[in-house]
Amino acid sequence: MKSATSKTIFNAAGVSKSFPGVQALSSVDFDLKEGEVHALVGENGAGKSTLVSIIGGLQRPDSGQMVFDEQAYRPNAKREAEAHGIQMVMQELNLISTLTVAENIFVEKLPSRFGFVDYRTLNQSAKDVMGRVGLGEVSPDVPVGLLGVGQQQMVEIAAALSRRCRILILDEPTASLTDREIELLFAQINKLKAEGVGVIYISHRIEEVIAIADRITVLRDGKIVSTHPTSEVNVEGVIRMMVGRDLEDEHLRHDSEQGSVALRVVGLTVGEKVKNVSFEVHQGEILGVAGLMGSGRTETMRAVFGADRADAGQIYLHEATQSVDVRSPRDAVRNGIALLTEDRKEQGLLLPLAVRENISLIRLGGVSRLGWMDLAEERSVAGRFIAALSVRCLSAEQTVGELSGGNQQKVVIAKWMYRDCDILIFDEPTRGIDVGAKFEIYHMLGDLADKGKAIIFISSDLKELMAVCERIMVMSAGRIAATFDRGQWSEEKIISAAFSEYVGH
Repeated sequence: MKSATSKTIFNAAGVSKSFPGVQALSSVDFDLKEGEVHALVGENGAGKSTLVSIIGGLQRPDSGQMVFDEQAYRPNAKREAEAHGIQMVMQELNLISTLTVAENIFVEKLPSRFGFVDYRTLNQSAKDVMGRVGLGEVSPDVPVGLLGVGQQQMVEIAAALSRRCRILILDEPTASLTDREIELLFAQINKLKAEGVGVIYISHRIEEVIAIADRITVLRDGKIVSTHPTSEVNVEGVIRMMVGRDLEDEHLRHDSEQGSVALRVVGLTVGEKVKNVSFEVHQGEILGVAGLMGSGRTETMRAVFGADRADAGQIYLHEATQSVDVRSPRDAVRNGIALLTEDRKEQGLLLPLAVRENISLIRLGGVSRLGWMDLAEERSVAGRFIAALSVRCLSAEQTVGELSGGNQQKVVIAKWMYRDCDILIFDEPTRGIDVGAKFEIYHMLGDLADKGKAIIFISSDLKELMAVCERIMVMSAGRIAATFDRGQWSEEKIISAAFSEYVGH
């Protein structure tokens, strides 16, 4: 039953937030009523998570005002927001795997007796909260790391509900839940509404948003497009509002002839994350990969690279009829496949080392003689790539951790260019870098393709995919939903394909 209350408990007016090169929010107005579910929807990067992070105290706005319970509200930290009764359950789990379920739920307020944790009281209190979210069959003293992802998500929600809660923020709460778990979550949300709790709900599953929300606000490029009661909208209309802009479809590459097939993947399967995926990419081609968060884009490419073990599928190189066995990243690199991960700081670079060391690390044989490092050659190699890619650094000796995000990304690219792999997989290569650096990377991708490299380009930014790629493959819930050639696609078609496997679920 939809809430009929009209008392506003939270209001944001003119909230703006920028990061280097990105205007994440631009003069956003948003409000939440008591006993209401207000959904935020939009494409990846629209500003949804930034807005709720500000409300939840994780970030501070650059400008704008917020009012909570008729009082000025500007939290300096998450703990301060929680003291006001604003609880967050974000998409990224924030649990300690070695602690028990009960300890995770009450980690900030463990009951004690005579200076020791009172586990009897702790476990009983945890069981009471766990029952509210459908975890009644789970023992509270089980280490949370032994639970499935869906159950861990419900533990996060239970932890939020164990504290004083006036506003509950749920960011993609059903991404890892079964249908039964979703039913339990929705039942709990309806109970919270009856108790006057306001819920801010983020999800890319538009049908479930319409089922649970009272109002929907659509964000696009950091701005509010519109706010509607859910009774006034449908799935197609919401998608249209999310897309709704005229894009410049600037093709940053001159059309060029493609070579033979460089990589062919057949029937790749990785648990429930990647389901019977087949595709190919040619020499000289940039193949874009689009899809929502959790669609299987990254998991597919990690399996191709051997970083994750596939349950089934074959990988063929060039026009070979015999598949290659890629069981590890070492096997992939040996076969000329490179992966530039979306997390460059954790997985792509060694931040304390110098630029020259990061570039040469993956091909030490080229800068060593008889088992000894040839520092002069290493500096020469680094200097060549620093010049070619316009890496802005003091020298090749500067530690890579001191560089900007865009220049760090250039060092990652330089590393793989030095390795000279034929197939390059770029996962979100422009995330978190300024506009100027983005266009430099676009042109680098084009130059690599012009040299005959096969490029796979994963991005949440449809505009850049449409500007750079010859084809775009769209993934939805672990499957390939559609593949478009240039001239066939539109942003609305791509978004509709990205949602296709979620509609009806």
